[in-house]
Formats: sequence, structure tokens, C-alpha cells
Amino acid sequence: MTDIVSTKSYNSINLAEKLSLFSEQWQPKVIAELNEYQFKIVKIEGDFIWHGHVDTDEAFLVIEGILRIDFRDGHVLVNPGELFIVPKGVEHKPYAENEVKMMLIEPRGVLNTGHEDSQRTAQNDIWI
Repeated sequence: MTDIVSTKSYNSINLAEKLSLFSEQWQPKVIAELNEYQFKIVKIEGDFIWHGHVDTDEAFLVIEGILRIDFRDGHVLVNPGELFIVPKGVEHKPYAENEVKMMLIEPRGVLNTGHEDSQRTAQNDIWI
């Protein structure tokens, strides 16, 4: 009987290690894909722009810091270890008084500014 040796490597993704590889803010980096969804990490500080995503929900998972997501009729605070999902079509504006490190989960190709053209619009599909 012959032993089958796999040449494929199985590695977990270390979020702290990935976050240590970049310093720029508001520039999401893809770390994994699941079917058509991308898992992106990003560092933010300050105010973003009002925007919405017409065709998809957007998930925010805070790793470090406190994220505030403003809505036209209120806001939500998302603490480390918490997840918040903005429903599709809902206008929102992320804000971080101090640097926040978080993961975004959204379909491949979604722009961070929705359909708004802005200096904050990041290039898609940047892997780290």
C-alpha cells in the first residue's frame, strides 16, 4: 500500500499578522474568499462619507477600537468582538474617533464607497 503525501499546505489566517503588514487607512485588503464573498481587513480613523450599497448588505466585524456607524436617523456603536450588518440600500457613514481595525465581509467587487465617487474610494481586490 502506498502512502499518499499531500503537497497542499493548510494554513490558518492570523488577523493580527495580516494587520501588521500595512499602515494606510481606509484601504481594505482582501485576506480570503468564500464563494463570491471577500473577507477584507481595514484600518480606519476619522470620518468616512455617506454612502449605501444598493445590491448588498455589508458586514462590519470590529477587531480593535470602537466603530460608530451613523445613519440618517441615529447611530450604532460596534465594540471589539462585535458584528454589525448594514442592510442593503441603507445609507450609512462609518466613523472612528481613534483607529479601528476591522473586517468587512461583502461580495467580490463591492466598492467601499458604494456608488459615490470620492477620494476615499479604494481599489478593489488588493490581497495581502
